[in-house]
Amino acid sequence: MREDGGVQPVPAVFEVFTAALRLGLISFGGPTAHLGYFRREYVERRGWLDDAAYAELVAIAQFLPGPSSSQVGAAVGAVRAGASGALAAWLGFTLPSALLMALFAELATTHDVAGAVWLHALKLVAVAVVLDAVLGMARTLTRTALTAGLAVVVGVTVLLLPTSGAVQVTALILAGGVSALALRHGTQPAAASSLPLPVSRRNGLALLGAVVMLAVMLPFAPSAGRLGELGAGLFRSGALVFGGGHVVLPLLRAETVPGLVAADTFLAGYGAAQAVPGPLFTFGAFLGEVAAGPGGAVVATVAIFAPGLLLFFGVLPFWQGIRSRPMVRATLIGVNAGVVGLLAAAWVDPIVATSVTSVLDAGYAAVLFALLRWRLPPIAIVAVALVASPMLAL
Repeated sequence: MREDGGVQPVPAVFEVFTAALRLGLISFGGPTAHLGYFRREYVERRGWLDDAAYAELVAIAQFLPGPSSSQVGAAVGAVRAGASGALAAWLGFTLPSALLMALFAELATTHDVAGAVWLHALKLVAVAVVLDAVLGMARTLTRTALTAGLAVVVGVTVLLLPTSGAVQVTALILAGGVSALALRHGTQPAAASSLPLPVSRRNGLALLGAVVMLAVMLPFAPSAGRLGELGAGLFRSGALVFGGGHVVLPLLRAETVPGLVAADTFLAGYGAAQAVPGPLFTFGAFLGEVAAGPGGAVVATVAIFAPGLLLFFGVLPFWQGIRSRPMVRATLIGVNAGVVGLLAAAWVDPIVATSVTSVLDAGYAAVLFALLRWRLPPIAIVAVALVASPMLAL
């Protein structure tokens, strides 16, 4: 993605990979929690980009299909080390859970993690991490009455209406529209370097063209056998997911059950996906392993992530080209405020709603949040949560 065709320094790529791998080993709680981990690691700890640029990446991911946390993580890798950094960030964040899910595929019929106390403790880690992210982003992105109001309205709207990607996208569009109308005469253009992603328009068009070409080829993929059928089904699923990784469940079920995976095996794998760190899309590795062995796991993992990542990086250079216009900047102010509302709504439901079921849970999460505010790293929070998890069974 570097326009000059140069090769990024190995140390920078290695730095991205190791940082992403670390996050891939500790990031429990789904895409919303992942965004909290990312912000803490990439914005606060490493300073690879600022809150405004990070929020823009999150906002772009909300408008496009695919795994939002993986899209944002790969984009941060590109900020740091170009195209190789994007690949390194995706690999580092994805490998741990993909390998665990492929391994679990061999044991799916004999192991059940549903209801495990350590899993419940990790859900409470997500409660603390996401709350920390919401508060941190709110301080930066909702400083005015308008932006604070938009965040509240978006959050309440998403909570009251049935959960869907369409509702989330519509809420962000409306927030951006209100902001554009209110600030159209008073917003200064943003600095061109605030989102320093080195993706040329030519490369962006090539990536978008690749998505179109792959989509055209999908109907013919099953003729290549089981792997072709598997790849086509997971590519379609990855291309249609808006509003979070859990939306992929019914899509994947329609594509794989019963032709490639038995219904009970499918549900066992989905339960296991809740117990591992990293992106929920690595459920595809489980399905691929069950359907076609290790080769199937690789094909399925690449296929489910590919459309969202290609679209994200294909759109980026055009976003970069128009974002400095005053009207666009005014719209982004509202969208960024809306992102805070979305994160807050997701913290309430499903994170708190499905994780905090007792006073003990609430106190446990509060302690973890306090440890975060005392600047303990996320990996330490996860370790504390796991070590103390037997308390939750009392």
